[in-house]
Amino acid sequence: MGNRWCTCRCPTPRKSCFSGTMRKSATSAGGDLVALLGPSGSGKTTMLLCASLILEPTSGKIVFDGETIHQQNGWAGVDIRRIRREKMGFIFQSHNLIPFLTARQNVLFPLSLVGIKGEAAEARVRELLEYMEISERADYLPALLFGGEQQRVAIARALANNPRLILADEPTASLDTGRGKRVMELLKKIAKENQSAVIVVTHDVRMIEGFDSVYHLKDGRLNHDH
Repeated sequence: MGNRWCTCRCPTPRKSCFSGTMRKSATSAGGDLVALLGPSGSGKTTMLLCASLILEPTSGKIVFDGETIHQQNGWAGVDIRRIRREKMGFIFQSHNLIPFLTARQNVLFPLSLVGIKGEAAEARVRELLEYMEISERADYLPALLFGGEQQRVAIARALANNPRLILADEPTASLDTGRGKRVMELLKKIAKENQSAVIVVTHDVRMIEGFDSVYHLKDGRLNHDH
């Protein structure tokens, strides 16, 4: 994705702006696992929205997969929706599964958006649900799944398009400590095995053991710890 891949200055609800640069580690053997820490209201989610190309920075530069997406004078004229659809996966604090679709159908949905249909799509869904160890619940609606199961389906959905970048906003916030740690272990596994960069926004330092890079967002500044 290039060494410097996200530099931006963004408006936040409580502060006039924050600024910072996030860099992709050049030494990780697999995909990078990056933690973004900070107290509530510090702008972590806002930074994630900039990185996911949903919120436009007020200034700065965003480079993704070697392509300049945002410059000082605004978006660089690329198809942002295509990049999000084809190269990014999203995991939310609340699983955000579509309630009237089964687990299988939820994972199938993003594949339909990129034109993958029929047996190829079904095979990919089976592969992902088995990978997430949730295949036996494929035909269950989200309301019939436990919290940890819902989040595993949400992760499977995020992986459907083989994303280069996975963005996770407080993915363990609704889970107990044990389930939260299992979700983080899954994200580590995904980063290593799928060669995907994973950015996790969290306020829980107990969850970031083994991460490649840790950033802190405080007082409007983004600082790189390691």
